Order: sequence, then structure tokens, then C-alpha cells
Amino acid sequence: MTTVDETSPTPSDPGTPEGSTRTRRPVEMNGINVITEDERHGRPAGLFWPWCASNISVLAVSYGAFVLGFGIGLWQAIAATVVGAVVSFLLVGLVSIAGKRGSAPTLTLSRAAFGRYGNTLPCLVSYALLVGWETVLVALSTLATATVFERLGWAHGNQTKVIAFVVVALIIVAAGIMGFDLIMRLQKYLTIALIIVTAVYIGLTVDHIHPSTLNDIPHGPTSAVIGAAVLVMTGFGVGWVNTAADYSRYLPRKASTFGVVWWPTFGGSLPVVLLVIYGIMLAGSDKALNAAIGSDPIGALTTILPTWFLLPFAIVAVLGLVSGAVMDIYSSGLTLLTLGLPVQRWMAAAIDGVLMVIGATYIVFYATSDFVTIFEAFLIILGVPMAAWCGVFLADVLMRRRDYDEPSLFSGSGVYGRFRLSAVLFMVLGTAVGWGLVIDTTGAGKHLGWLGYFLDGFTIDVGNYHRTWFDLGGTGGNWAYANLGVPIALAIGFVGYLVFGFLGVRRQERALRRSAESSSEFAGV
Repeated sequence: MTTVDETSPTPSDPGTPEGSTRTRRPVEMNGINVITEDERHGRPAGLFWPWCASNISVLAVSYGAFVLGFGIGLWQAIAATVVGAVVSFLLVGLVSIAGKRGSAPTLTLSRAAFGRYGNTLPCLVSYALLVGWETVLVALSTLATATVFERLGWAHGNQTKVIAFVVVALIIVAAGIMGFDLIMRLQKYLTIALIIVTAVYIGLTVDHIHPSTLNDIPHGPTSAVIGAAVLVMTGFGVGWVNTAADYSRYLPRKASTFGVVWWPTFGGSLPVVLLVIYGIMLAGSDKALNAAIGSDPIGALTTILPTWFLLPFAIVAVLGLVSGAVMDIYSSGLTLLTLGLPVQRWMAAAIDGVLMVIGATYIVFYATSDFVTIFEAFLIILGVPMAAWCGVFLADVLMRRRDYDEPSLFSGSGVYGRFRLSAVLFMVLGTAVGWGLVIDTTGAGKHLGWLGYFLDGFTIDVGNYHRTWFDLGGTGGNWAYANLGVPIALAIGFVGYLVFGFLGVRRQERALRRSAESSSEFAGV
């Protein structure tokens, strides 16, 4: 296998020569290398399109039923949705700052905090999460198409599933291989198309909303509201934090930092807020629909549609899921390169595509419904270590005053070192504490009963002294479904690394400053 230099686009493609006009190649040649100055282009507003397109999904409408499943009232559900969506995509926007400052993929820049080889831990978690979700999205796209075609009377056994599966997989893999420019253009057109068809869907189903029924929904406890907000956080923005800089790395270094934060936050949270709230109103108005969404999140939404709109609905359902999967496969390819696989970027995306096809084939044609539920629970649980990583990464971005040192991102002998204990330690600690405060909310995970080990609190029983601290009611209590482990893991990663990693970052910054001063003095001789 040919060895690929991480610091350059490819061995045979050295990039656009300095001073030349930027040309658009059919296949992106950049990998995890730092994007050269002459290739940086665009405006922060361009980040609106990928984040909006990847979150305009009818699956977001189904989340309305999931939010109400916490036993909360209408206005509580709306508040939880708004807070969960905005906060989670604000994290995406903040991580995007690193892409503008470092002009490299998210997990490559993570080496500054974790070290060249310590960064393997977040890379492995991120890779499993990305490939897992792209696999689930392909499977859901296929199953959604089969459901609609069956209702239209066009389904013929597995034939429909096979055709839908092949078409969806080819689109996703092709986009992942072609790379950044195609994905950004594709997401813009998908956003426009999805907005139009989704608006029609709302127009056709709005008469199923009954305000009097919604107002009669009883309010729930604070713990349930927090749980619903965390569900929205983990289901949407938190699942994207490990990819954010991948899409901002082509921006010029002088691009507005506020814009880099604002447009992913706005683009990602806007469709989520609108669609989840609409789903809350639909599910809250119809108990039968609410129950049906639990077993078939997308198919249930077709039961309130006229037959003539089923085909456009299938298209919008599939395209919304495909949009998210395209971003997943692109970022998973970059993560695979960051792990050290010595291939070109398009080959890494193709490898991910093969894994995605194998996994989705099993889910669609062989797995039981229990397996799908357990697999989704496993992916959600990975959101805890990803939240802990996000905390560490954001603290690192906050503390740095200088641009990233390019050579050190690709060498263990640079200022970022091989392994930074503080970053790894607080990611592991945040994960350990976080898993102790979450449970498998699906109830189907036969091997996930070990979660939630801190929900019973800490008991001291010495002689006549007996006291329990931080008792949250155990795995059957109100707080069990609040998924507190996600924000707690993020907070531990952020605060822990901010306190214990501060001196290390300052040493790195001083070393880079001395190196720059030495280079200036040498150049002046």
C-alpha cells in the first residue's frame, strides 16, 4: 500500500501553486492536510446550507413524539426542544471556529489537545459513531421507501428494498468520494427542495392538530423537561460536534468568527426547532399516531397523508436522511485518515462506504427489530464520550491565542507531543461519570443494564452513621430518563481540561512564540 504524506493533499497532487487561480477538481484531493491559503474561500454564511439540509428530516417530526414520551406538557416540550436544539448547535458553531483557525479537519486539530497518539481515543469513538449513524440512516432510508411503496401497492417482496438500498448507497458513497465542493453544492439544493416539500407536508397535515387536546396534556416534573432537552441535544447537535471543523476549514482565516459560530447554530437549530415542535403538536393531538411513531418513526407519518403525496413524501424522507449520511461518510473518511490509514481521502471514504453497505444490509435484510433498537441505543450511548471530548476540545480552543502549528499536528515530536494525559484523563473521567448517569431509554438493550450506576447516589455506612448523597432515585426514578450524563460529561471535560490543561497550553504557546522569534531573527541576518 502506498504511503501518503498527511501534510500534503496527495503524493501526485501537490495542490494549487501559490498565486494561481483556484480550480475546482471533480474529486477533492485534500485529505487531513492544512488547506493552503490560496484554496481557502467562501463566507461563513455558506455554512448555513450543509447544517440546514442535514437536519431537515421527517425524522425530526417523529422526535416530537419522543419528547412527549417524557410525560411533559405542550409548553414544557416546546421549551425543551428550543433549548436542546439551540444549545447543541451552538456547540457545533463553537467547534467550527477551530476549522477556520486551523484549516484542518476536526479530529486532526484535536491532536493539539490530546497529542499525536493520545488523539487515537477520540478518533476511535468518533469513527464508530459516524459509521454507525451513516449505516442507520441508509437502513432507515431503505425501510422508509419500502413502507411508502407498500402502501402504494408497488412493493414486491424484497425487490423494492434492494432497489432503494442500491440507489441510496450509491448516492451517499459517490458524494463521499467526490468530496467537499460537491457536498456543499448538493446540500444547498437539498435544503431548498426539502423546505418546499416539507412545507407541503405541513400544509396537508395541519388539520390534524387540535389545540384543545394539546392544552389538556398534563405538565411533568423538571427532571422530565431536562431529559427531553438532553434527548434533543444528543439526537441532533451533539451528534455533529466531531465533524464541525470539517466544513469550516476551507474558510479564509480572516472570516468573521461570529459568522462561523452563528450560521451553523442557526442553520442546524432552525429546522430542528420547527419540525420537532410540529411533531409535538401532531403527536399530542392524536394518541394513536403518537403510539405508532414509537414503532415506526417514519412510516407512521404517512398514515395521515393523501395517497397522491406519498411518493413526494418518500422522496423528502429519503433525501433528508441521505443528506445527513453524506456528511457522516465524508467526515468518517477524514477521521480514518487521522487514525493513520495511509491512503488518499477518496479511498478512505470508499472504505467507509463498504462498511456502511455491509452494516445496512444486515439491518435491512437480516436483523430483528430488537437489534435495530439496541444498535441505536449503542450509538446514543457513544454520545457521552463524544460530549466529554467536546468539552476538552472547546476548552483547548478557548485557551489558544496563536494559530495551530502545522508541523506539530502531524508529528509526535512537535510542541503538541505524543500523548497529553490531562486531555485523555478528563475525557475518560467524563465518560465514566456520564455513563453512570444515563440508562438505555429504549429498554431493549439486554447488555446495557450496567449503565446508570451513579443514579443511586453514594452511600456512607460506618457504624451508626448512614447517609446517602446525590440519590437520584435509581434507574427507575424520575431522573433516570433525564440523561444527565451527557451535559455532565461535557462539563467535566471542559472544566477539568481548562484547569489542568491550562499550563500545558501556555507552554506550547511560549514554545511557538520563541520558535517564531528565532525564525524572524534568522531571516533578518
